[in-house]
Amino acid sequence: MTTLPPTRAGRRTRAEASLALIETKELLIRVGMELLTERGFTSTGLDAILKRATVPKGSFYHYFKNKEDFGLQVMQAYDEYFRKKLDRWLLDERTEPLQRLRNFVEDAKQGMARHSFSRGCLIGNFGQEVGALPAPYREAMNHILQAWEFRVANCLGAAQQRGTIAADVDCQSLSTFFWIGWEGAVLRAKMMRKAEPMDVFLNGFVTGLP
Repeated sequence: MTTLPPTRAGRRTRAEASLALIETKELLIRVGMELLTERGFTSTGLDAILKRATVPKGSFYHYFKNKEDFGLQVMQAYDEYFRKKLDRWLLDERTEPLQRLRNFVEDAKQGMARHSFSRGCLIGNFGQEVGALPAPYREAMNHILQAWEFRVANCLGAAQQRGTIAADVDCQSLSTFFWIGWEGAVLRAKMMRKAEPMDVFLNGFVTGLP
């Protein structure tokens, strides 16, 4: 059996160094999500991100080619986070499908309230400034929204199977309508600093279901 020599004091092993790199990148992405959901892309400079993350600029360029690359990776991370949130609520088979939708909205309201309604939806924020964003962002945002629409459409389909909504309704179109309205409701809640617009939207959406 070969015995490995002890690590020298003050020096990190290769595994420790790799872990530190991963942790720093994750920190930058998390801070990016925080600031970009508060301020949007064009209003958030790299200096603000680096200051909050306490990471030097040289380290930033070790992980990201530029701010455009950073924004895309933040979008991807936000999408992964949000898909998990949607799945947690919308795939809960113990709960009636339309109540799952209400539970998702309630969770979103609580999340916004925790941050005093200073943060909105990252994709919604980016959508408001799409004309000023790098060209690849438009396709990335459309792809993300389509995945979210798919999840709500499936939830509405489950309601359809239970006879809660009409059998001939187009769940995909209803889901697209949901997300168009939802992004507006989140923006209005952020502007008003209260959850009322989200309640108004959801109640209107559910009441209008055939």
